[in-house]
Amino acid sequence: MKAMRPTVLHVEDDPNDVALMKHACVAAKVSFQLLPASDGEKAIHYLEGDGIFGDRATYPMASLVFLDLKMPRKGGFEVLQWIRRHPSLKCLPVLILTSSRHEVDIKRAYELGANSYLVKPVNFEALVNMARVIDAYWMNLIQKPGFESAATASRAAAEPFAG
Repeated sequence: MKAMRPTVLHVEDDPNDVALMKHACVAAKVSFQLLPASDGEKAIHYLEGDGIFGDRATYPMASLVFLDLKMPRKGGFEVLQWIRRHPSLKCLPVLILTSSRHEVDIKRAYELGANSYLVKPVNFEALVNMARVIDAYWMNLIQKPGFESAATASRAAAEPFAG
C-alpha cells in the first residue's frame, strides 16, 4: 500500500497566487500535496472536518498550513488565533505566506503563534526555491506530532471514559 503524501493547506484568496504556488511546488518536486482554501472560513471548515471535508480520504488532515493574512470573511490572524485555541491543532505548524513586510504584521503573527513568517517572492525561481526549502525542513528534517481534525478531538473529549 502506497503511503499518503503529507498535506499542506494553502489558505489564499488570490487565485493567481494559488496557481503560482501550485506550479512552484510541482517544479520543486515537493513531497507534499497542496490543497487550497480560498478564505479563512473554508480553512476552518477544512480543519474541523465539516461537511465534505469530513471525508479524510479525500481531504486529509493538514500537516502544515500556508496562511495568507489579508483575506475576505476571516483573515489570516483570525484563522491563526482559531488554530491556536484548539487543543488538537495548537501544535499544527502555520507558516504565514504573505506580501506584507509590515513590522506590525510580522510581530502580531509571531505573537499569535505563527511558526514562520515568509514574504511571497516576486519571481518564480525564488518561489520554487522557497517550496524546496519548506519541503526539506518541514516535511523531512523535523519531527512533528500527528494531528486530527478539531471536530474529531472535540467528540473524543466529550465521550465518557470507557476504561
